[in-house]
Amino acid sequence: MAAPSLSPLEYRTYRVNRKDREPLLDFMLQSLRDEGCHILYCSPPTQAPFRITFETPDGERLGIVAYAFLANSRLTRNRPADEHRFQLKYGSKDGQLHDLWQDPFGLYTTLLVGINTEQGFFVGADPVLHSPTRFFISIELKQHQVDQILETGWHVWERDRRGAPEEPVEVLVGGRPGSFLSYVRFEREAAGEDQGHRQLLAERALTDRSTVHSLTTEFKLSEREVLDLIESAHRLKVAVRGSVAEEHLYRQLRTLSGIQTCSRLAGDGPDLRVRLPGGHELTIECKNVLRKRDREGFARLDFQRTRAAKSDPCSRYYSPEDFDVVAACLHAVTEQWEFRFALSAGLEAHQKCPGKLSSNVHVDDRWSGEPLKVLRAAAALR
Repeated sequence: MAAPSLSPLEYRTYRVNRKDREPLLDFMLQSLRDEGCHILYCSPPTQAPFRITFETPDGERLGIVAYAFLANSRLTRNRPADEHRFQLKYGSKDGQLHDLWQDPFGLYTTLLVGINTEQGFFVGADPVLHSPTRFFISIELKQHQVDQILETGWHVWERDRRGAPEEPVEVLVGGRPGSFLSYVRFEREAAGEDQGHRQLLAERALTDRSTVHSLTTEFKLSEREVLDLIESAHRLKVAVRGSVAEEHLYRQLRTLSGIQTCSRLAGDGPDLRVRLPGGHELTIECKNVLRKRDREGFARLDFQRTRAAKSDPCSRYYSPEDFDVVAACLHAVTEQWEFRFALSAGLEAHQKCPGKLSSNVHVDDRWSGEPLKVLRAAAALR
């Protein structure tokens, strides 16, 4: 038997109203971005179900096909006042059965989800249990379940079917935006499971999310106490802030299509190494700017090492050979983790230390916000 084709993805799509559906798509995209994910592809908001591919902070690539609907608590005649619901509704009410697609290759995870964009939560139903489905059916939940979602960020429960005892038992999962990536991973693991194991996996996902960091065990301090300690100790906070800048720079560079690899470097040398097409390997030094701008409004960089050898005061300063590119993190000025880039060879020389670079650096118009442009220029100098 011939192997089935991987492309194109074969599932039925529906034309939907951009105004109605785009907030649902934005909710999912922003939830993933807030958890450090990089969006690789997103289908248009006028076509349902939504297809999204993304890369997690640890480099894992995932894809979802989301049948997403608006959840609300609008008062409805003859319905309980404490009821929330979302209606499965695409196209016209034709009474036909519609399949909810599942990827036979396991590359994409199917979601059947209601999203309340105003209150900031989602509710996931079992897409396998509901396939095939008729449009327009509703999935309901109660106010106390919403309260639990909003309070804890993740809630699992057995759907109330007292009004329809002949219907199968169904387990629903609810979460806040910070739980959305956990929800995607849960649905990937739970696909096709019976409802008992679906609930077990969902409860385990909750346990995994609430597991304390290993440092809290090692230090015998709570996570809050560890963070408070960093906040109160200047040297610790400086070191952590530098590492945070390096992490954001690393995440930015590794997503660029013009960079083959990006890796961190240990020790006192450059912070990152990148490899460009053609085999050029370049090193990058990441530095945080000062809070106060210069008279012209440019950010300033105190560009020197923390210590110098007693026998050589000039060892405090960098030389052009120490690294190829400097990345200035503007967070102290803009409160955004953004960067400007410059060739180390193009920085001004130190006036008193031959072969060294000036420590008084202004991030002016000579610096670029386009890392690939600067990296390619550095490669051309090799």
